Amino acid sequence: MADAELHLEDGGLWVQPLAVPAETAGRPALFLDRDGTINVDTGYPRDPAEIVLLSPIVPVIRAANTAHIPVVVVSNQSGIARGLLDWNDFAAVNARLLDLLAEQGCFIAMVLACAYHERGKRPLNVADHPMRKPNPGMLFRAAELLDLDLSGSVVVGDKPSDMEAGRRAGLGEGWLIGGTCSGMPGFACRALLSDPDWAALVERVSRLSVRS
Repeated sequence: MADAELHLEDGGLWVQPLAVPAETAGRPALFLDRDGTINVDTGYPRDPAEIVLLSPIVPVIRAANTAHIPVVVVSNQSGIARGLLDWNDFAAVNARLLDLLAEQGCFIAMVLACAYHERGKRPLNVADHPMRKPNPGMLFRAAELLDLDLSGSVVVGDKPSDMEAGRRAGLGEGWLIGGTCSGMPGFACRALLSDPDWAALVERVSRLSVRS
């Protein structure tokens, strides 16, 4: 557990900065869910050898990197609360994911993960924890540490809870893989269903800019 503990703010929250805050100050961010968004969701992944990138997300991350837009991973990890894996397993998978992205010329500014879940084991059995999506706590924590412009940021995920977390954090826009969402006043939710949708997301990310 020693290596994993380096990034634990408490027993259920992982915070791993990978960028210098001075380089991200005042910038919007690209917030990404992890499993099912960056990598193939195998169901509580714990074996680094099984991690496979989802190819459509690579140009999106690369576009953000080129535009100097910090990329922040925000991931619910209820498998830890349920005892299906531990933080060392998460750390190994996380390291493999970062290596695979680096091989594609893609870089992440911060990784956050929340293990709290109402059906978890003590002390992680917390209902509606503020850091667990759809609550916006992880996005707020990233914004605090990296001095991000949340109102100009974009979130991408494969679940409505990802979109709701973005809406509650004050983002104006989200992109939902494989589906559509509605009933979110003041929040534009766009579907990622086809190659043209992904191309539109790449273009959108490339146009994110710092407010003057």
